[in-house]
Amino acid sequence: MAATSRSPDVLLTTEEMARADRAAIESGVSGETLMENAGAAVAREIALRWSARPTVVLCGPGNNGGDGYVTARLLAQMGWPVMVASAVPPDRMKGDAARHAALWRENTVPIAPEVLDGKALVVDALFGAGLARPLEGALEATLEAAQARGMTIVGVDVPSGVDGNSGALLGFAPQCHLTVTFFRKKPGHLLLPGRILAGETVVANIGIPESVLDGIAPRLWRNGPALWTLPRPSLTDHKYARGHAVILGGAHMTGAARLAARAALRGGVGLVTIAAPDEGFAIYARGEPGVLVERRDGAEQFEAAIADPRRNAVLVGPGAGVGMNTRAAAIAALRAQKSVVLDADAITSFADDPGALFARIASPCLLTPHEGEFARLFNVAGDKVARTRAAAAQSGATVLLKGADTVIAAPNGCAVINANAPADLATAGAGDVLAGFALALMAQGMDAFEAGAAAAWLHGEAGAVVGPGLIAEDLPEALPGVYRRVFSTDIQ
Repeated sequence: MAATSRSPDVLLTTEEMARADRAAIESGVSGETLMENAGAAVAREIALRWSARPTVVLCGPGNNGGDGYVTARLLAQMGWPVMVASAVPPDRMKGDAARHAALWRENTVPIAPEVLDGKALVVDALFGAGLARPLEGALEATLEAAQARGMTIVGVDVPSGVDGNSGALLGFAPQCHLTVTFFRKKPGHLLLPGRILAGETVVANIGIPESVLDGIAPRLWRNGPALWTLPRPSLTDHKYARGHAVILGGAHMTGAARLAARAALRGGVGLVTIAAPDEGFAIYARGEPGVLVERRDGAEQFEAAIADPRRNAVLVGPGAGVGMNTRAAAIAALRAQKSVVLDADAITSFADDPGALFARIASPCLLTPHEGEFARLFNVAGDKVARTRAAAAQSGATVLLKGADTVIAAPNGCAVINANAPADLATAGAGDVLAGFALALMAQGMDAFEAGAAAAWLHGEAGAVVGPGLIAEDLPEALPGVYRRVFSTDIQ
């Protein structure tokens, strides 16, 4: 994986961000300076988007509140009419926050819904990522009132009430129009519902040296092309050099395997063969002219279909049906040491004995469950990143847990969050296309983790290209345009 600890795509947990702050201070950057720079960034981003208007800054009792005092002071210097409402009197602030609170020369009032009267913009500098429990009392009531009134709300770090690590709600959190965070995003900026509540999210440089990341060694990134390299054919390549993928076809839901096959072809694989049962063979044979179709009924015949060493990648699951035949096909692919993608029915076919699957995973393997399928295989707790990491460690496979905030995790704990998937992808067959994209990339030599990450991002980009009205059949056709953009512009 091309990602490094200093990548701009690194995501830091709240604990890791605290370590970054401490390391910055130990390197000679004062906490007071970091806070001044943070508040200045918030004030700057506000002024870039809105003209001066009556504003109230809600300041919490800690460092997030200190950032708020700086924001208020600098907005006032720009001529904005600003009021500060604080959770505690300024003289009860501590450390760097106390020093910045002392620089605010105007009155400070207690937080209550009444402070919103006559105001147009609210800065939520209550707790940010430092909150570990639900908002209560006047603090919660004031943010609820701001949202009910339709006021413009700007979050400092993360919206108060959102868990910075998981994106989960800790009770109530406001819907922000803008959130300004510092140095690096946190997982909660990308995981749902935190990503929605944060609104537009800006990462500000506040003077923390990049070198502090070396000692933190983060293992979580925002997914994107900077993290992996897509395979590209050379002039000396032939079709077999680009891989030969085999897909198990189901007897009844034939569209799923056909969608995956089309996606794999568009993904760049040299050849695709559908191993079709007798009952569905005629349908597959009348399908895409570029897809090879072989009559292969039952597990033994499927094993024969993948015996050729040039057939280097196998997809089992889409439309295959839940049962022993699908289970046997998955085991055969793993036993043959192919690159394997297991999706949908292949995952559910092991629901009664997940260990029987995990014990056989020794070659590159990607599992692509949605939440329901994930729960059938894994009994793990925690946020989405923690659960996906635990599943990958337990199974020995790379796990791609689907959703608008798809998480891909490798058995070694490295993980990415994919955040480019549009809502239009919530349509039948989209998952089959995703499996086909991943299959194509693995057939061309990408490892399971990078292939899963790249496939998820390409899938999201293709969905965005098509937009409203999208159906699964559109996604493979949009992929060449996405490839051209990646190859020609090195988009991040």
